[in-house]
Amino acid sequence: MIFNWKKKSKMKEEEMENPENPEVPETPEVPEAPEEPEAPEDPETPEAPEKPETPEAPEVPENPEKPETPAEPNWKDQYARTLADFDNYRKRVARDREELAQFAAKDILKDLLPTVDNLALALEKAENKEDPFVQGVKLAYDGFLKALADHGATPIDSLGEPFDANYHEALAQLPSPDVAEGVVMNEVKRGWLLHGKLLRAAQVVVSSGAPEKPAEA
Repeated sequence: MIFNWKKKSKMKEEEMENPENPEVPETPEVPEAPEEPEAPEDPETPEAPEKPETPEAPEVPENPEKPETPAEPNWKDQYARTLADFDNYRKRVARDREELAQFAAKDILKDLLPTVDNLALALEKAENKEDPFVQGVKLAYDGFLKALADHGATPIDSLGEPFDANYHEALAQLPSPDVAEGVVMNEVKRGWLLHGKLLRAAQVVVSSGAPEKPAEA
């Protein structure tokens, strides 16, 4: 089948020349817009809570009294006091240190005193003072006395002195026509001091005064 191009083109020209009843395609119908739903009524707006009442500020007096300003301390006086306290502390520490050094050998010296007592008793009882043995004992006794003296120990002289409880230990009280009452009449063991402080008390016998005369018949 042969298609007639000429006939078709002629038909198109006729249609263009007589456009009286052109075939217009039908316009499609536009669907109607759906009705908008009515907005729900607004609920009642809750009432705003009442604001708490602000407490009234306390009344301020017109002329408030100013607090008293503390007086400034006397720094010069405080410095002088502190300096004096420190100086006293330094002296006290030095004194304690010196006393500790002085009495460090106290126990040793006290242990030597019985030996010194025995040597003194041996010399007192010796009949021949010129005996070489007695002279040797005397040399030993003098050496002990010198050692005690070098360490600050000195003997207490009690014979003929009033009884003093701070330095004397009374072993007995006997009457004596020659010694007044309350005076040391005999020394059993010698007392000693160490740097002026008691190292050992002296053991003594104290006089009670002259004996009472018997009553006449």
